[in-house]
Amino acid sequence: MTQNPDPAEAVQHAEDDLDDIRELADVPAIEVISRAAVMLMSSAAEKLGLSDESPENSPHLDLDEARRVITALAGLVTASVEYLGPHAGPIREGLQALQKAFRETSAHPDEPGKGPGEKYTGPVY
Repeated sequence: MTQNPDPAEAVQHAEDDLDDIRELADVPAIEVISRAAVMLMSSAAEKLGLSDESPENSPHLDLDEARRVITALAGLVTASVEYLGPHAGPIREGLQALQKAFRETSAHPDEPGKGPGEKYTGPVY
């Protein structure tokens, strides 16, 4: 037997969703960009196995996925660097650390300039 949803509950849920949208509209662009960068950094670190004691044996290690996320992060950082203000330095340093970690983790490291995101950032050594 199927249950009929309560119309009042459905309306309240829709209003709550609209409240969330309004709240996001109030968030400054720099905060949205910074949060996206932090999320991409965290994802890349997980996919490089950096959250485990032994990254090379991490069940989360996935260099193909890490490459994609690092490249997306590099594109975001490069496109938004002028808006990041004082956040630009730490975010760029985090990106470079992930690019270096990728190179160190890879069994066959890419040539300088060919690593993840390096088409946006230039070579990372």
